[in-house]
Amino acid sequence: MWSVVSFYVCYLLSLCLGLACVVCVCFWNIRWRGGFAWDGSPQQFNWHPVLMVTGLVVLYGIGAVLYRVPLTWGQNKLPWKLLHGGVMLLAVLLSILGLCAVFGFHNAKQTPHLYSLHSWIGICTTALFTTQWVGGAAGFLLPCSPVSLRKLLKPVHVWMGTSILFLSIAACISGINEKLFFVLKGNTNQTQPYTSLPPEALFANVLGVLIVVFGLVVVMILSNHKWQRPEPGPEDSVYRKPVISKGKASTRLHNHVIGEQVVRVGQRAALFPFRSYQGRIKTS
Repeated sequence: MWSVVSFYVCYLLSLCLGLACVVCVCFWNIRWRGGFAWDGSPQQFNWHPVLMVTGLVVLYGIGAVLYRVPLTWGQNKLPWKLLHGGVMLLAVLLSILGLCAVFGFHNAKQTPHLYSLHSWIGICTTALFTTQWVGGAAGFLLPCSPVSLRKLLKPVHVWMGTSILFLSIAACISGINEKLFFVLKGNTNQTQPYTSLPPEALFANVLGVLIVVFGLVVVMILSNHKWQRPEPGPEDSVYRKPVISKGKASTRLHNHVIGEQVVRVGQRAALFPFRSYQGRIKTS
């Protein structure tokens, strides 16, 4: 029971940190950077950090831990696969839109593209994320994909997912630092230098810390084996129409289903004792 309570504490913490990251990046660009536009001005660039933090870090992290929620273990996995894929697709689209914002701004100002380490990390992360999503959709959502292929792809998919999260955090915090160096130059643009740590720099640094802490909480959830979803048996990967029987046979069938579940998934099954695996049951 303590394992479930500690999971939900960490899960709620990740949600709160993710929301704080989105609110802070929006406030930073509204309070100190002039708000938002889509006209080639510096206000168009402001969409870039907002969309990348929201999509590439927050939505990505929240989507990654969906399978860890214990309440989902006793339910059909397909809806949660679709929700996981949908959240990740939204994160991909926001990330691509964030790249469009910065490339459009650079084109309007005739600024070179992809010359900094931040831009290299960011474009590679978005490309890997897009490839990860396409591969995951093809391997795990298409009904025609064989079980053997899914078993082969799963460890690669999990490893790539964690790696992309690390790269996303690195891209975001390097981008925040790069932006502060550009805009806080001291006397050249009527701002205090970054080295004097003005309020904008302090706030943006706190945003970077929030992003790192959010990532660490998500990685802790993903790396805890006690919070992994129980693996289904081979019979559970195929949907079978339930067989309803009457009388005493129904009572025996119900008891048999509960007993098999407890044996197969161990202690975690005690949380959801009424999940039935009809594919295992044969009636005479």
